[in-house]
Amino acid sequence: MENKEALSAVEERLKSTKDRRMYERLQTIRLRLMSVPVNQIATIMCRSERTIRKYIHAYEKDGISGLIIRVSPGRSPRLTKAQRDELKRVIVNQVPADVGFTARFNWTLQLIVDYIERTYGRKYSLRGASKLMEHMDMSYTKPTYTLDAADSVKQKQFVEETFPALKKVEDGEIDHLLFEDESMIRDYQALQRTWFEKGKQRVIRTTGKHRGVKLLSTVDYCKGNIVWHEDEEYTAETFLNFLNKVLDVYPSGNITMVLDNARIHHAKMLETFLSKNKRLTFVFLPPYSPQLNIVEGLWKWLKGDVINNVFYHTVAEIRNNVRSFMESVMKEPQVIIDRLCVRMESDKIVEHL
Repeated sequence: MENKEALSAVEERLKSTKDRRMYERLQTIRLRLMSVPVNQIATIMCRSERTIRKYIHAYEKDGISGLIIRVSPGRSPRLTKAQRDELKRVIVNQVPADVGFTARFNWTLQLIVDYIERTYGRKYSLRGASKLMEHMDMSYTKPTYTLDAADSVKQKQFVEETFPALKKVEDGEIDHLLFEDESMIRDYQALQRTWFEKGKQRVIRTTGKHRGVKLLSTVDYCKGNIVWHEDEEYTAETFLNFLNKVLDVYPSGNITMVLDNARIHHAKMLETFLSKNKRLTFVFLPPYSPQLNIVEGLWKWLKGDVINNVFYHTVAEIRNNVRSFMESVMKEPQVIIDRLCVRMESDKIVEHL
């Protein structure tokens, strides 16, 4: 009876364990409780008889708890905390060439191993260095670009002062707060990761030519509405026609439009137009600050869903799919707000989506 209860307890634990090594140990004890000889268990489990006897002894001494794999404390770190902190600062803030590796500008595991040995006199394998990076909260990631000509002071001023001031939309001084931008949607924009057969790659056909459509769009920060327009070129006349379209969509109320410093946005002909349409006011973003324009998120969304990993034989195909995308997302303004619009908290932009 006692043996049956023990066997039942082991089998219950077998059903719940997710650890492969624990499963092996429990299976060993299960076979032993079923009176299978040690030498046969060793054959079944592909382990030595010595290992099998070790499992059995641990179980006989402490029960199932004796089979639990104890985590070894391991050796003490070869680098002190101060050394690890210093290493992290070097990798984050400098390139290998800055610390003596001639003409090397990207940190690899081998360079990290070489740097550690040269600087701290400690030897690491590539695998050891990889684990060290993981423990230091580092990861092997793809960098992103930022515009070198951007003025961080002006960007901070926009985030902390200019944009919060646009909350006048809440007290009636502004009725509509719109962000505006332009983008060229090409017939093949980029490749991005996608699910496919293991060991194979999806092949995207292309002619090597760059065809596409030119788009202009506004996103209503508060209501999630989109106004968009396609044209053959980007000129002051194109932009003026688009502004007239925006005014038609918003026939009443004061409009503040946040936009970048593209040349067409400063064209002379706009001065007369704006003087006649005083309910429309421009607020310009700091130069080279696309990350502050929420319409950039719309373009990224569009390209991800419609352009990336797709080859279009004709411009008409691009136009049709762009139109379908726009018409689809425009039906769900709350989704647009949630996905694109920045959130304000304590008069500051706290997130860019």
